[in-house]
Amino acid sequence: MRAWCGVMACWAVVAFADPGGRLPATGGVVQVEGAGGGGLTQWALISGYGTNTEWGGAAAVTVAELDDFRLSVVAVNVGLFDTLELSLAEQRFDLQDVVPGETLRQHIAGIKWRVWGDAVFSDSPWLPQLSVAAYHKRNRDFDFIPAALGARDDSDTELVLSASRLWFAALAGRNLLLNVSGRYSRANQFGLLGFGGDDGNGRRWLAEASVGVFLTDALLLGAEYRQKPDLLSAVAEQHAHGLFLAYVPNRHWALTAAWLNLGDIAGQRDQQGAYLSLQLNF
Repeated sequence: MRAWCGVMACWAVVAFADPGGRLPATGGVVQVEGAGGGGLTQWALISGYGTNTEWGGAAAVTVAELDDFRLSVVAVNVGLFDTLELSLAEQRFDLQDVVPGETLRQHIAGIKWRVWGDAVFSDSPWLPQLSVAAYHKRNRDFDFIPAALGARDDSDTELVLSASRLWFAALAGRNLLLNVSGRYSRANQFGLLGFGGDDGNGRRWLAEASVGVFLTDALLLGAEYRQKPDLLSAVAEQHAHGLFLAYVPNRHWALTAAWLNLGDIAGQRDQQGAYLSLQLNF
């Protein structure tokens, strides 16, 4: 956590530097695993507002208060020349009254590469921006609950393929953003309950999708859906979905509020709750 405090101090210093020349919201917000995207899903867009001759990035603090758990995330990412994105995130999953005083932690390092296209400016209105990404996840408390539930490993690397497109004045005169992704993963509850299990240890392709409508130039209303594997016989796992409202008044900062449903988690049923994320761009 001391390292993260250093990151946040640097964030405060650089937050009001020129964040680049791209349109507001075209870097997405900082997703729960540190990537540029929505709250739950990765987008093909590169984080930050740097153009093809600039670099930029974002840092964010996120809290999701569920019925029986609390998820806290501190993350930072850097976008280089609107082509390469590097990200780091620390997740802390507070077990609250389920296991009083205990927390599951996970560290995530990611890299995303824009391989083709432009989500905003393209010769064809139907051609998306495509990206490929990899995220290495390490569960720091694997021997506590994940191993007891039957998880196989404390770390793994996921592959994510994404396609994103923004259409101007597409829906009742409003801008429309659409993203679809495939995640090749065996992460139980995003990795917070380890990787693989007694009901399967192989990675599988999992679908993600998000759609957003710009109510104004500064307000983005949207919905997300994310599949999760169900690899532990001891505890069921359902897919996640949510509704979000992102306020992006300028290129310097953004605030995202959401309502999430993550399904059953570690035997606790139908975990829903509010999500709030504050992001600053540099």
